[in-house]
Amino acid sequence: MTLLPPAGNPLRDPRDRRLPRVPPPCALVVFGATGDLSRKKLIPAVYDLANRGLLPPGFVLVGFARRDWGDGEFEHMAREAAKRGARTEWREEVWHRVAEGTKFLPGSFDDDAAFDKLAQLLKDLDLTHGTGGNAAFYLSIPPSAFPTVLRQMARTGMADNHVTKSWRRVVVEKPFGHDLQSAIELNRLVDEVFTAKDVFRIDHYLGKETVQNLLALRFANELFEPIWNSNHIDSVQVTMAEDVGISGRAAFYEQTGAARDVLQNHLLQLLALTAMDEPVNFDAESLRTEKVKVLGAVQLPKDLRHYAVRGQYDQGWLAGERVRAYRAEEGVAPDSRTETFAAVRFEVDTRRWAGVPFYLRTGKRLPRRVTEIAVIFKKAPHLPFAQTDTEELGNNQLVVRVQPDEGLTLRFGSKVPGSTMEVRDVAMDFLYGEAFTENSPEAYERLLLDVLLGDASLFPANEEVEQSWRVIDPIEQLWASLPDGPELYRAGEWGPKGGFEMLARDGRAWRRP
Repeated sequence: MTLLPPAGNPLRDPRDRRLPRVPPPCALVVFGATGDLSRKKLIPAVYDLANRGLLPPGFVLVGFARRDWGDGEFEHMAREAAKRGARTEWREEVWHRVAEGTKFLPGSFDDDAAFDKLAQLLKDLDLTHGTGGNAAFYLSIPPSAFPTVLRQMARTGMADNHVTKSWRRVVVEKPFGHDLQSAIELNRLVDEVFTAKDVFRIDHYLGKETVQNLLALRFANELFEPIWNSNHIDSVQVTMAEDVGISGRAAFYEQTGAARDVLQNHLLQLLALTAMDEPVNFDAESLRTEKVKVLGAVQLPKDLRHYAVRGQYDQGWLAGERVRAYRAEEGVAPDSRTETFAAVRFEVDTRRWAGVPFYLRTGKRLPRRVTEIAVIFKKAPHLPFAQTDTEELGNNQLVVRVQPDEGLTLRFGSKVPGSTMEVRDVAMDFLYGEAFTENSPEAYERLLLDVLLGDASLFPANEEVEQSWRVIDPIEQLWASLPDGPELYRAGEWGPKGGFEMLARDGRAWRRP
C-alpha cells in the first residue's frame, strides 16, 4: 500500500476535493482508553488512518484511564487492539510510527492532579512532537461521567481555544442525555466549556458509506428525486436488527432500553436523511438545517398505544443455539420492564411526505444482523393484465442496505419467460464490494478523521438531539405509565406479535430483510 502525501505536500492541490484531506498536527486524547469502544473501534481506526497516510507527522495518541499503567503497557495493549481490529493490512513500520507518538496518563475523572498533568502534557507535546497545541478529546466514558470530565477540562483551561491559542474539540458518544431535559442541560454544560463549533456528537451510523450514499443516490441522480414524495411513495420502513443480546452491558441497558439506545439517535437520523429536502450545499450547516426541518416535522400517531410497540426477548433458538431470556442475563432484574425491541409509526408533517407513514423498528436477538431503509412505492394505478397474471406482483421497493452487505436493491415487476403474460417481482442488486475496488473505511475511521479536520457535516447538532428527544419522550412516558411490561418474543423471531399487528392495522406488512 502506498502512503498518501502528507499535509503540505506540493504535489497535492488543496482545492481538489477528490483527494483525501490530511489534518494538521494534533493530539487525540481518549478518556476511557482501556474500554471496549477504544480497543475495538478507536485504536484500530487510528492505525487504519495512519496506514492510509491520513495522519500528520505530528500526531499523538494520549490514553487516559484508571489503570496504573505507563506508556509501554498502554502501547502494548493498543498494538494488540489495532492488530485485531484493523481493516487495512498490518504493517509494523506503520505501527512503529504510531507508537512513537503514544502516551498514557493514569487517573480517575475526579482526580485534579491527573488533569493538571494532562494539561501540562498537551503543552509539552507542542515542543516534543510539534502538535501545535491542537487537541481533540474523545469521551469514551459512561454519560454519567460527562459532567465531571467537562468540569475538569474547564477548570484547567485545556478546552479553551483562546487560552491554548490552538483548536480544542470534544467528541461525545451517545446517548446524549436520557430525555429532553437532561439533553438540554448537557448541551448547556458542553457549550459552556467548548465553543459550539468544536462539539462533535458522534453517531457512528452517519459515518457508514451506504448512509452517505443515500444522499448521492437522491441528489446526484435525476432518476429518484422526482418520485421521492407522497405522490409515489406508499411508506418507508427503517429496520435495525441485531442477533446478539446485551453482551454483558446490563448496567447500561437496564437504564437505557432499545428506544433510547437506538431509536432516538440512529433510526431518527436515518429517517431525517431519507426525508430531508436538498440542501443548498453539502457543508455541515446546510445539512443540519434540512435535517432539523424534518425532525421538527416528525409527528407521533394519535393512537400512540397501538403504534408504539415494545418487546423483550425471551429464551429461544438462534443460529442453532439455545439462548437465554433477557431477564436471565447477568445483571438484569428478574422483573425487568426494559424493552429490547421497539417499533413506532411516525409521520413527517410536510407537503412532500403528507400521509406517508414511516415505520421504525429495532431489536435484539432477532434472526439476523441487518440495517436497511426500505422505500415502498405505491402500486401502479392500472394494470392492463389479467389478475391471475399479476398475483405474485407486489409494490416496487428501493432498499438501502446499511449493513452488513452494503448496497442497494431495486425490486420491480418483470415478465416471466414463456408464452403467457405472467408478471412477478424481481430484484436488481448493487453491492459496494463488487462495484468498487477501494475498501470502505470503517465508520469510526471516517468520523475520527472529520473531527481532526473540523468537518462537522456528519455530526448531529444540539437542535437535532433535542428534537429527537421531543419525539421519544412521550413514548417513554406512555410505556412507563402502562401496568404491563414489554410483550415477550422468542429469541430468533422478528419481534413481538404487536409489532406485526401495528402494520396489519394499516393494511401493510414488514418487509423481510
